[in-house]
Amino acid sequence: MTSITSGMTADTSASLEQQAVRKAAWRFIPLLALAYFFNYLDRTSVGFAALTMNRDLGLTATQFGWGAGIMFAGYCICEVPSNLALYRFGARRWLARIMITWGLMAAATALAVGPTSFYVIRLLLGIGEAGFFPGVIFFLAVWFPSSYRTRVLAWFTVSTPLSSLVGGPLSSWLLLMDGVLGLAGWKWMFIVEGLPACVLGYLVLKLLADKPADAQWLSRDERAALQSAFDREGSSAQKKKDLRAALRDVRVYILATISFGFTMGSYGIGIWLPQMLKAHGMSVTQTGWISAVPYFFATIALLWWAKRVDRRGGHIANLAAGLLIGAVALGVSTHFDQLLPAMVGITLALIGTIAGRTIFYTLPARFLSGQAAAGGLALINSIGALGGFAGPYLVGYLKDSFGTFTAGMFGLAVVLLITTMLTLSLFAFNREAQ
Repeated sequence: MTSITSGMTADTSASLEQQAVRKAAWRFIPLLALAYFFNYLDRTSVGFAALTMNRDLGLTATQFGWGAGIMFAGYCICEVPSNLALYRFGARRWLARIMITWGLMAAATALAVGPTSFYVIRLLLGIGEAGFFPGVIFFLAVWFPSSYRTRVLAWFTVSTPLSSLVGGPLSSWLLLMDGVLGLAGWKWMFIVEGLPACVLGYLVLKLLADKPADAQWLSRDERAALQSAFDREGSSAQKKKDLRAALRDVRVYILATISFGFTMGSYGIGIWLPQMLKAHGMSVTQTGWISAVPYFFATIALLWWAKRVDRRGGHIANLAAGLLIGAVALGVSTHFDQLLPAMVGITLALIGTIAGRTIFYTLPARFLSGQAAAGGLALINSIGALGGFAGPYLVGYLKDSFGTFTAGMFGLAVVLLITTMLTLSLFAFNREAQ
């Protein structure tokens, strides 16, 4: 009789846990995914603006690559302090502050009048949004047990390909507003795509709760069941909670370097894709629609891959597989001058790097928690974000040096191959993440 009662209790607890997770997912994920949609759009839409902005501002390919990437300098400098502030003041308030700040700075890019002002505004944009992505990852780790985390992260990070899927046609359409109220089309693009982040920041302030214990929209039993799931995880794994302990862990720096590599690949492709398509004689409208194709397939692959990893495990192996696919596909694509095989290679490369990014961010929470997770995630992401500067700049530099995008894409393929080998080294350090 006792065993039957305990079994019923376990079943009830599991049911309450699932109810709590479901409620939290519906409350948080659509809002945060939409926020990340505009976050990624505000970072990468500069690639579409370049179709007309570069001429107006007198930017060379190298100057544009520098300006597109300098945002990540401000981002990286402020990333760790921002996430430590988030840990101190709470995710709800700090994420709202970040979103309102970056929305204003993204819209202010319309005020650029030359290379210097373009650099300054992009730098301020990076400072304003520093801490958003690792802050959300930390927040989701506080709310969702590990058995749900890959799928939850997938539904959050699916905004990456979706922002490019929708953002390409949207940005190209906004560029056609050239001359409306006396403003250039690229200025309208920055204003229209930047300001929604301010509205979403207000909604985050109203709807988020820093931790399950603060969620009055969960029943007391649901809060208890969710806390019980985290207690079980804590008892089965030794996690580091102090920031200094995280800074002494070699895994943090390996993960940071891996993040740098795949960020170089994804941003190096994404920022320059519109101009690569334009080089094939595409119009602005055609560029917007065709650039969306790789991200359509990346969206489907991301959700499928995340569900598979949650069910079967093998996080490190799947991360390495995604990066290897990206490296090989991008390398092979450089051997073709025709648009179709080149786009197939770029599509596979984006599938590998975008799906890999989602799998990657489940790894730090396996050995970090509390302040160590907040600071460690920020450090990993800040070093990784430098790849967002290095990738576009490398492609721009090689384009100016060799007169073709082929050299830049081959350089990114080499970076992804090195990152794949580095990922495999995690097997020696982190057995439980396999």
